[in-house]
Amino acid sequence: MATMFASKNPESSVCWCLSWRLSSKENRSLTGTARADKVRELCALERAPGVLAFVDGEVAGWAGVAPRSDLHPFANSKKIPHVDDLPVWTLWCIRVRPGFRKQGVTRALIDGAIEYARASGAPAIEGYPVDNGDQRVDQTMAFVGTRAMFERAGFTKAADTDSVSGGIPRILMRLPLA
Repeated sequence: MATMFASKNPESSVCWCLSWRLSSKENRSLTGTARADKVRELCALERAPGVLAFVDGEVAGWAGVAPRSDLHPFANSKKIPHVDDLPVWTLWCIRVRPGFRKQGVTRALIDGAIEYARASGAPAIEGYPVDNGDQRVDQTMAFVGTRAMFERAGFTKAADTDSVSGGIPRILMRLPLA
């Protein structure tokens, strides 16, 4: 996780993929090294906070995946609907390190997230990518994924959302696992 998220300055309040896991209040209260400490706490739990991809033994990418109910901003979102009462899992962050892009790591991360959710008993997995068509997605906002990458992994559009990322509308995509 540190390979994917740690800043050169340990006191920097970088994301650590906590923004979508915690309430706004808790997320804002964690600064500097407290963010890394929170991730260490999550990694010590029985359920991992996500999946990592490796290329030749080196960490190449990360995908955040967990039950939607564990992800405060998604569980309580007014912009991303709940399409039904299924206890779905959410794939909310896909990140590939520079030097490993355009090598299939993104697909491996999505597939790994699907398999982790399936092995954990999830009935379905959702993602909330941008519906960008041919529009280029800014690298800083690319972590949400695109409709095309989710479609290639077998997801289908389940609903529109009121959410946007980088000015591009996001949609709810789902893949049944059961």
